[in-house]
Amino acid sequence: MRIRINLQVFIFAIIFYLTKQIRIYTILMIFAFIHELGHLLAGILMGLKAKGIDIMPFGVSINFEDYSNKYIAKKIIIAIAGPLVNIIIVILGVYNNWEEEIIYSNILIGLFNLIPLYPLDGGRILKYIMQLATNSKEAEMMTYKLSNILIIILTLISSIGILFIQNIGIVLILAYLWVLIIQENKKYKLKMRIFKMISNEEKLLL
Repeated sequence: MRIRINLQVFIFAIIFYLTKQIRIYTILMIFAFIHELGHLLAGILMGLKAKGIDIMPFGVSINFEDYSNKYIAKKIIIAIAGPLVNIIIVILGVYNNWEEEIIYSNILIGLFNLIPLYPLDGGRILKYIMQLATNSKEAEMMTYKLSNILIIILTLISSIGILFIQNIGIVLILAYLWVLIIQENKKYKLKMRIFKMISNEEKLLL
């Protein structure tokens, strides 16, 4: 299985160290990894094989083989599994009086990943549900539009928050989200070109 580390991880770690927030960053990364193990376990239980792990600045991403559109129901379950792990940890933490940092970190990771912004878990869940209700092209288009609207709204809200909280972590998370959105926008435009080519070929055959 391929393991790839994004070099931005080290840059972010240095920034958090210099701003004396390396402890909370470490805790977040640990539970982000545990969050991803939830996805991995769900995938394995449904017979899918993990082909790669990507370690990114604010978490870990696991990719599965044979992960095509015929597995939409499985994709939804896998996407839900990660946040569910964080919810379970929060419940256990509250019940057993664990440190507040552990509880709040898992609340943050769970809520962050449930934002309906692709490729976060919330965005994936929304996209897969739309694929069940419509075709892949429409689902891609609606996910693309919603994600771009949400990132603008989050940027406006975060900008106000930064003025009051003045936390470098908010800036870094927002920058990271923008990187994800830009990457997904490129993939979306490529997919739309492919859809258009297929459509044109079908018209020619008719």
